[in-house]
Amino acid sequence: MDRLVKADVKELNMVFSRNQKCSTTFKLTNLMHTMAVAVSFSSTNPSLFSFTHPFSIIPPLGTASFTLLLSKPSENPPLSTPPENVLVRSSMLPTGKANQEDLRRLFAKPGPHIFKDVTIPVSFVGPRVIESLLSSSYSKTLEIAFVLSKAVSGCDGSQLGSLLGPAVASGNRYVASVLVDAGADVNRRDPDGESVMDSAVRSGNVEMVRFLIESGFVIDHLNDRFLHVAASANWVEMMEVLCMAYLDTDVDSVDSEGRTPLHIGASCGHIEVLEFLITLGSDPDRADPNGWTPLHCASNEGHLAAVELLLNSCNYVKYAVTKDGKTAFDLAVENGHTGLYDVLQLGDVLHRSARKGDVVEMKKCLAEGAKVNGRDQNGWTPLHKSSFKGSIDGVKVLLSHGARVDLVDGTGFTPLHRAVEAGHAQVAMLLIAHGAKASMKSLAVPLDFLCHKIETS
Repeated sequence: MDRLVKADVKELNMVFSRNQKCSTTFKLTNLMHTMAVAVSFSSTNPSLFSFTHPFSIIPPLGTASFTLLLSKPSENPPLSTPPENVLVRSSMLPTGKANQEDLRRLFAKPGPHIFKDVTIPVSFVGPRVIESLLSSSYSKTLEIAFVLSKAVSGCDGSQLGSLLGPAVASGNRYVASVLVDAGADVNRRDPDGESVMDSAVRSGNVEMVRFLIESGFVIDHLNDRFLHVAASANWVEMMEVLCMAYLDTDVDSVDSEGRTPLHIGASCGHIEVLEFLITLGSDPDRADPNGWTPLHCASNEGHLAAVELLLNSCNYVKYAVTKDGKTAFDLAVENGHTGLYDVLQLGDVLHRSARKGDVVEMKKCLAEGAKVNGRDQNGWTPLHKSSFKGSIDGVKVLLSHGARVDLVDGTGFTPLHRAVEAGHAQVAMLLIAHGAKASMKSLAVPLDFLCHKIETS
């Protein structure tokens, strides 16, 4: 006979609880038909574990229960790989009786009378173990696969679901995948409606988002606002992944304040976000409940590049007003964003006054920050317009404020071309005096004719 007792388990799973006494119970059966057996318990780490009864007696064919204790309560489970072991030794006890001191002396003497019956590995299990595994103090030093496979065995479905959130938030895809494989529900939501996808999106972990999508996460289009979160953080790749996975996503969905992702991206000045959303069909003219369009949002924060992009994408929103009666220009002025004045309003006013020859208005616009070389939709500068209209005073004002005579419009014409085209010789001569080139064949004949007309008049 090579052993006297048999254990009812091949391994011991101890459910760990923080700062509490932890224990686990196992049974031993005496295999002897006619004789009692004495048993002794020890562990490979005596400072870690203790036993309620380190020595005991089991009657013939009897079964007894024994408890293994974690010696000292701790904040984190004392994990190790390979795991610690419980060692069970046995010896025949013909008398069937002995006190603890007798048993101590019996097992203190080595010899053939001592049987090394059982070696039982001890694993810590339960949700607190997995929480510890997610901390950096463990993840870099342990064989995670082995410890985690044991730990999940002590968790029920609800606990697995609760643990998935922290695993996702920490970015530990391996732990998250083990939890899902063990039965964690990726579609579980807390009482506030928060899901694990909320954690993944907020953390900016695109790979985790992909994992949850592959694991069957179902989006709630009525409540989930993942595009809003991604837009605020300028995570265009994440937005692409979400939109490709959920093709029925409404890119103009609104949050609790009635803002679309485009409003959010505009407020933050994220150009790539704006370009992506507009490409997908997001409406740049859409207003929130307070009448704010994305252009209002970008103007309020002073994001010039975003303002310019939105102006090129909007149909009529440039002069749209909020419920407070404010245009995007008004908000820029209110917040002192002088760099936006020209593109939002002064540029239009300057072009209009240049076309009308209103010198007073032109000077006012230039003083307030209008760009003297700003272009309209046809590429015309204010100098093109004053030159075409023959406004000599307007041309002088523009030139004195740095207007460039060599800029070409959308058809390749300079202000001099436009002056000659309209027959304004004095304006043409003034432009030439300021460096405009008159050597092109297209200008030579009409310009000579105009100069001759001035001399003979």
